Amino acid sequence: MPGTYHGFWKMTTNDNFEDYLKALDVNIAVRKIATLVFCDKDINQEGDHFIIRTFSAFRSYTMEFDIGKEFEEDLKGIDDRKCMTTVTWNGDKLECEQKGEVEGRGWTHWIEGDELHVVSMFFYHIVYSRTNYRHHVYE
Repeated sequence: MPGTYHGFWKMTTNDNFEDYLKALDVNIAVRKIATLVFCDKDINQEGDHFIIRTFSAFRSYTMEFDIGKEFEEDLKGIDDRKCMTTVTWNGDKLECEQKGEVEGRGWTHWIEGDELHVVSMFFYHIVYSRTNYRHHVYE
């Protein structure tokens, strides 16, 4: 099994997020606010079971899943869609595929040193990236 993602991650960069939200048809007021706030992640990993909590002053979101098992994901508060989501390992990377009314949507997480990288895609070509640093490691 790949390394641990377990810990609290503070956001340092957020590139092309507004274009990504625009492609998802998120209204302009929400887009403007969302691009101003930093999103931190709390990742609890026990083997192939994950609970990822994303926090910001604007909203919080929790995603719980087991690697390789499809589940229904409710994106209320993001773009208000539901999709069937599957997260898998690709080497040391977590790769997510979200199937629903929006084609080609998903994300990849990977760790380099103490940095967590997140790249999300939409329609296979609108891409945004986010970097977080490991602020705290849980025992």
